[in-house]
Amino acid sequence: MNGLRATIRLQLHAGFTLDDAAARVPYFARLGLSHVYASPILTARPGSMHGYDTLDYGRVNPELGGRDALCRLVACLRAHAMGLIADIVPNHMAVGGAGNRWWEDVLAWGRDSVHAHYFDIDWDAFAPWLHGRILVPFLDRSYGAALRDGMLRLAHEAQTGMFFVHHHEHRFPVCPRHYAALLADVGAPADLCAELGALTPAGAGCRGDVPALSRLAAWGATADGQAAIARIMERHDTRTACGRSALHELLGRQSFRLAWWRTTPDLINWRRFFDITGLAALCVEHEDVFDAVHGHILDLYADGLIDGVRVDHVDGLTEPAAYCLRLRQRLMAVQHLRPATAPQHLSIHVEKILHEREHLPPSWQVDGTTGYDFMDQVSAMLHDPDGTALLDGLWRDHAIADPTFADTERNARALVLHEVFPAELSGLRTLLAAIAQCSADTCDYSVGRIGAVLSALLMEFHFYRTYFSDDAQGGYQADHAVLKAAAHGAKAHLLPSCHDMMDWVVGILGRTGTRDASIHEAQRRFEHLTAPLAAKAVEDTSFYRYGRLLSRNEVGSDPGKMALPVARFHKDNLHRHKAYPDTLLATATHDHKRGEDARMRLAVLSEVAARWHDLVNRWIVRNAHLRRRRMTPDRADEMILYQAMLGAWPLVPWPDADARQEFHDRIVAWQVKALREAKRHTSWTDPDMEYEDGCREFTRRLLDPRASGPFIADMDMIVATIAPAAALNSLAQLLLRLALPGVADLYQGTELWDFSLVDPDNRQPVDFMLRQTMLQQDTSLHQQAAQWRTGGVKMYLLQKVLAFRAQYPLVFSKGSYEPVEVSGAAEKHVIAFVRRYDGIALLVVVVRHAWGLVPSPHDLSLDMSLLEQTYLSLKVSGNGTWRSIVHEGRMHAPATRLALSFLQGGVPVDCLVQI
Repeated sequence: MNGLRATIRLQLHAGFTLDDAAARVPYFARLGLSHVYASPILTARPGSMHGYDTLDYGRVNPELGGRDALCRLVACLRAHAMGLIADIVPNHMAVGGAGNRWWEDVLAWGRDSVHAHYFDIDWDAFAPWLHGRILVPFLDRSYGAALRDGMLRLAHEAQTGMFFVHHHEHRFPVCPRHYAALLADVGAPADLCAELGALTPAGAGCRGDVPALSRLAAWGATADGQAAIARIMERHDTRTACGRSALHELLGRQSFRLAWWRTTPDLINWRRFFDITGLAALCVEHEDVFDAVHGHILDLYADGLIDGVRVDHVDGLTEPAAYCLRLRQRLMAVQHLRPATAPQHLSIHVEKILHEREHLPPSWQVDGTTGYDFMDQVSAMLHDPDGTALLDGLWRDHAIADPTFADTERNARALVLHEVFPAELSGLRTLLAAIAQCSADTCDYSVGRIGAVLSALLMEFHFYRTYFSDDAQGGYQADHAVLKAAAHGAKAHLLPSCHDMMDWVVGILGRTGTRDASIHEAQRRFEHLTAPLAAKAVEDTSFYRYGRLLSRNEVGSDPGKMALPVARFHKDNLHRHKAYPDTLLATATHDHKRGEDARMRLAVLSEVAARWHDLVNRWIVRNAHLRRRRMTPDRADEMILYQAMLGAWPLVPWPDADARQEFHDRIVAWQVKALREAKRHTSWTDPDMEYEDGCREFTRRLLDPRASGPFIADMDMIVATIAPAAALNSLAQLLLRLALPGVADLYQGTELWDFSLVDPDNRQPVDFMLRQTMLQQDTSLHQQAAQWRTGGVKMYLLQKVLAFRAQYPLVFSKGSYEPVEVSGAAEKHVIAFVRRYDGIALLVVVVRHAWGLVPSPHDLSLDMSLLEQTYLSLKVSGNGTWRSIVHEGRMHAPATRLALSFLQGGVPVDCLVQI
């Protein structure tokens, strides 16, 4: 069995099951992969396309084939010496709808439920009428209107004997203790009513497997029972005034308060995943909740059916460090139970967005992140800083508001904080005010002024979170620095009279070693607000508003930062090599904003900024007549649209009208999402159909050859012009991902060119048969380069390097990382390094900013005049001949100074091995 070396991320769902994955394992093995890295496999909401909406942590999703299919997949993987990493979702689970027993138990019994502490609920909410109740904002209209319009319906579930109130796909359980009153009025047996009236949360839960409910179900199946239950339904029928009054009175006695979904931002009293009301946060910091969420995953590991885990959204947990330590301890505790055919190695990776100045805390004892940090670094290194000024100017000329990303982010933060998370802000503000009242020095700090200070702090807090609420975190120096920097920035926007209050707020939020429950709760609430605020304001708003260069608007990236120097890139790799050599290296994920090759194509615009500047200005004038009405889309949305089209534009002209229509449909679907995420003219909650229709019509006309022939010709021209340089960007990105310190991660389908847009476009079905057929071809890099537009050149490079990595895994897992000095005419265009282990050396060379090297549109080869005058300086020459593992027959004599002339006559990337 191989160790963790290279993974492929698969998106599992009913249309691509565990058995479908098993059928592809021989292909994955031939490609050179060591592990399948699967999206969540436990039971999710029916029809889920991603698996993050878990309903039941206790079984493998039957829509994926269940445990039997998982066993078949693992047997196939073991036969090919491969393993399985499972994505787990400890942060949240699906609520609303039906089928979540834990959640329904809480709705039925309120804070007395045995599952009440599973969810992060504020039972003493700031709204007095919500005290002891949980807001359930799933109604499609106001509560009164839903009652009046007959959209709430009492129903009896014959199988379990339980009563629910239904609203579309949602069901809300009536507390079983209230059944007695309902049944007594219709002549039910007195002993049954007495038994039901004596039910307790511990004795009943929200299940149909207790004696009293079983008796009710049995009695309900009799003629008398059916008639009685029919009378109950009639008495609560909202088609009559009496029925509405009766149902309203019944609902008023429940532990939940039904509400219109629009009340959510202001009134929500439980924590969600970001702002998604259908996903409720879990409190896995409680040991029994941890056990309930992870019990089956531990069993799967003990049974040898998984070999590692990927933890989703680790920053959403209250105590990430403590969680990670407990997870590793629990998994290691059952490792001795694993069958002999399963490896003993355990990998734990966490999904975490790292700020530029942030590192994964070593106290967590995990193997690394899922690779967003690498995706940002390698992309930035392949952008040219020389294009910054022109692209800045182009954006500033046409996007009147928010000319910089800092402006964009600040305005988006203000919008999201006060319109999406006002309840969370209000709860934290109220708690801090209560803490202030406990001291004579701060008792005059009013709720309003504390709120203003807190808002200013949140506006300047650019990291995902601090970790003061996590006692297992270890040192807090970095967290103190983050808070201090945010406070310093916030004071510039506050009156001097508020500065002392800011210092006090920061002191409370950053206090360590305290046993004060209120302070600990304030820290927890702050940390649970900053992460979703960053995600929604930056990634899900600002990234769709700021359009200087979309290739830098990627998860984990800072769009305000155009490029990364090679020296800093080497420094980041050296840190990764030392601290997290088994971290994942990703350049595409299920959450990326655009495909890895679309990103690399857009990166070329940083090199041809002048040409793009002129082209966009020409389009803005020429295409003005295509608008259905004035400024629809506005200039910012128009410029973003052009870049999205450029990134996804086909490498060869559309073969027919159907292909053009398919592209149109993809762009329009992306456009609607982008406009609504931007929240400038329209949004998901308040869509402006007139603006959206105008943008859709503009896009339709842009892609109509009869209306926009010159534009389409221009786009064909610019894509064809930059495509060779973009392809070399992509191949450089690929080779770096495969050879740098870390575990190479491949996203499904990206073996060939990936010009996808944001999800769901990047989760489309993958044609694995095509890829399998291409992989079986007897070919060479030279042959693939001659037809590079098919993407075969990318797959060939991937397979060759992965094969070498499989043959010499220790070179990558334990080998050194040695940056190579580049000097000469093209030194800014080259990055090189050596991996060395036990007498084996691997020299990796790629070009960057390839536009300036004039790549051939025929085979991607370069004008060699600059490279012939450029040299690599090796610290150790070695005794063996350098042999290329990707270019057949290429060899080079050992030397401490190598001219880059060896890149001549082919794709200008290479891996040279010396053994």
